Amino acid sequence: MSRVLSILFALLIFELIIVIHEFGHFIAAKKNGVRVNEFAIGMGPAIFKKQKGETLYALRIFPIGGYCAMEGEDTESSDNKAFCNKSPLRKIVIVVAGIVMNLLLGFTFLIVNTCLSDGITSTTVAKFYENATSNQTGLAEGDKIVSVNGMRIFSAIDLSYTMQNDADGVFDMEVKRNGERVKLTGVSFITDDSIHIDFMVKGVKLNPITVIDNAFHETISYSRLIYISLFDLVRGKYSLKDLSGPVGIVDQMNELIDSQTSTETGIDWKGLTQNMLAMGGFISINIGLFNLLPLPALDGGRLMFLIVELIRRKPVNPKYEGLVHFVGLVLLMLLMVVVTVSDITKIF
Repeated sequence: MSRVLSILFALLIFELIIVIHEFGHFIAAKKNGVRVNEFAIGMGPAIFKKQKGETLYALRIFPIGGYCAMEGEDTESSDNKAFCNKSPLRKIVIVVAGIVMNLLLGFTFLIVNTCLSDGITSTTVAKFYENATSNQTGLAEGDKIVSVNGMRIFSAIDLSYTMQNDADGVFDMEVKRNGERVKLTGVSFITDDSIHIDFMVKGVKLNPITVIDNAFHETISYSRLIYISLFDLVRGKYSLKDLSGPVGIVDQMNELIDSQTSTETGIDWKGLTQNMLAMGGFISINIGLFNLLPLPALDGGRLMFLIVELIRRKPVNPKYEGLVHFVGLVLLMLLMVVVTVSDITKIF
């Protein structure tokens, strides 16, 4: 049962993320006078089609994607409403719109998740556990943690990340204490296999301002962690085996469902919903920002060509640009195959 639910949740989240991304392109294209030939939800044979104006709207049988097909998007066209015939700035707006929509969707997921919480986890020390060491090495009750080892702390997510990704359990911190910033050196925590955080943080009551503020800062935290992870991958801290694709995400969702299920009460739907919203927010932000990378076949790659066009005041030869995107797409698909195989070997 949990495996079926995890697959359904994954399909729902990925389909929503993709459709919202394509909807961003669609709205921006329409606003900038570009002809959209088709806007489709799903892939494969159409189960519903309707022509409205110049655009064919279609619902297709397989819920594994979608697309916004613009006139002159990948080829030359004599139509003055074609994408290729618009100004570089208009094309840039259309390309970036999909990424913006993914970030807004992730932000929305985090707002709803926060609303379902009993309270917001802050970064202010409330009290220390018995046998704590951090209070003996500089940290005090009431301290609002501003940075750890030079990394700015925006949310509890950052605090958790910095604590879990350190080897010796000794940190340099900056805190806000009695309205002033104080620098602390050598704040230490007990470690064995992992670092033991020896303090509790204060909770923040929910209201419209605190909910939006928390979701905004969590969006910043997730955004930064994505690029930190990519940098760590490039410098060799992580390998391709540590990456997860759709199969790995389904497996993680399955574990989340199991963690929210008991033999006595069944599934804790509130807890499960919160976990899925948090994961959905992270995935949507992840996909949006990954798409921003200046790599062929991604929106970021197309954006780079448009910036070159803006500087040169003439477009790059579509033949060469198409070839670059094709090679990039092949490499991206190869990476997906490698990651998928790795995910499957982890499961079995």
